[in-house]
Amino acid sequence: MSHMMQPGIILLRDGTDTSQGKGQLLSNINACTSVVDVVKTTLGPRGMDKLMHDGRTATISNDGATIVKLLDIVHPAAKTLVDIAKSQDSEVGDGTTSVMILAGEFLKEAKQFVEDGVHPQVIIKSYRLAASLVLNKLKELEVDITKSGSKTTRDLLVNCAGTTLNSKLIGGLQGQFFAEMAVDAVLSLDEDLNIDLIGVKKVQGGAMQDSFLVDGVAFKKTFSYAGFEQQPKSFKNAKIILLNIELELKAEKDNAEIRLTNPEDYQSIVDAEWKIIYEKLDKIVASGANIVLSKLAIGDLATQYFADRQIFCAGRVAQDDLNRVSKATGAQVQTTVNNVVPEVIGSCGAFEERQVGNERYNIFTGCPNAKTATIVLRGGAEQFIAEAERSLHDAIMIVRRTVKNQRIVAGGGAIEMALSFYLRDYARTIRGKSQLIINAYAKALEVIPQQLAENAGFDSTDILNQLRHKHTQEDGLWYGVDINNEGITDTLKSFVWEPSLVKRNALSSATEAANLVLSVDETVKNPKSEQEEHQQMQAGRGRGRPMM
Repeated sequence: MSHMMQPGIILLRDGTDTSQGKGQLLSNINACTSVVDVVKTTLGPRGMDKLMHDGRTATISNDGATIVKLLDIVHPAAKTLVDIAKSQDSEVGDGTTSVMILAGEFLKEAKQFVEDGVHPQVIIKSYRLAASLVLNKLKELEVDITKSGSKTTRDLLVNCAGTTLNSKLIGGLQGQFFAEMAVDAVLSLDEDLNIDLIGVKKVQGGAMQDSFLVDGVAFKKTFSYAGFEQQPKSFKNAKIILLNIELELKAEKDNAEIRLTNPEDYQSIVDAEWKIIYEKLDKIVASGANIVLSKLAIGDLATQYFADRQIFCAGRVAQDDLNRVSKATGAQVQTTVNNVVPEVIGSCGAFEERQVGNERYNIFTGCPNAKTATIVLRGGAEQFIAEAERSLHDAIMIVRRTVKNQRIVAGGGAIEMALSFYLRDYARTIRGKSQLIINAYAKALEVIPQQLAENAGFDSTDILNQLRHKHTQEDGLWYGVDINNEGITDTLKSFVWEPSLVKRNALSSATEAANLVLSVDETVKNPKSEQEEHQQMQAGRGRGRPMM
């Protein structure tokens, strides 16, 4: 190779692409900005939705985390935005779009300084200072809703859930309806507030208003054998047994090898098989249960046997549904039917099999220790119900967070304006470059109210000026964008509330992400890893084919 003759050290393999310095940093900032440009129009009550199509399925969503997951972003720097959106989603559940917009705006503000030759570390240091000041101020400003006294906790939680749903597809008319549903679902849980115990089932057809909350468990009718239709379809004060056993004839002979010398012995083997399954069934009946649910299959013999004895059974019940039934009714999953003690049998006030749309659902209500709930969502298009489910997830997460940590701030951009005003004030008291950078951070915070106004089709410059002016006054602390009347309003009074945790997480994540991008000044793209990936993919495709 001719270049080996040149003096100097060849450190990286042939074809390695390196780019570094100021140009690299600016290109990373631009990449992040273009991702933010995609999601920023989805912010707020008047935000637009995105339709993502991967060749097979179409997804309509305005949830920041969902959009960036589906965008399949390959730029290494822009991936940090995807990560903070995911982290915000798993940590708090809402504010995924806000966190990306803030990070993008911090970078946009930093871009000017980078172009002017300010060292990125100077910007990072000032951003860190600004973030810690802002988070401390947030602690001072947050309002403890338990002390508001005038309203019940449930009403306060409904307000928070309503604010989250405002910006979703199911906001507007159904916002209040679903906000109450989310609150009731969370309040039915125990102290752990385990969200997995809230089941969400989707049934196409009907209107969104036909959705309902089951204070207990609901799941779709499972695969059933002959004899199922003769079983009773509703019980009062039902006794429930949960199994992890296959009740089928073939289950016995699968596990045994038999060698016979005398053909007459074969009949006794067959009889033994029947005897074993009948013994199991008798023991289940003797337990007094009139609803039998199993994670494994319940065959036609067993189904008919239960039908003759007026017992309802369902096999192949999904694990998470089984867990919910267990939690609600107090039944414990059994792996044997020997010695079924009364303590492991659950109970519920009412059980019925009900038609929902074109599906049949098993519904358990009136459970003694219902620490679980199921939301059955109805609606037209499949994509619509899927987006409704994502929106409800956000609302449920927000309610859960607010129950755990009852401190809120006003939404509608009010808290960002208050923090921005506070930072500008602080910047006047210091000298040097830091003053300019903290001012830039303060300006970046204004992007939230600005974008809210823009997405609603208002004159954002005019509204921002009104807000800046209002926040200089004593009573202006909680003023944000008034979406309904194109102006500004006290969003604390108009119940546009968000848990302060959402803002805390969003601000710290966005600052960290911006600092992370600013601290990178070189990208090394190694061709080797790409080749290896390609080879592995090819090998993976080749595998799995049967040898001829």
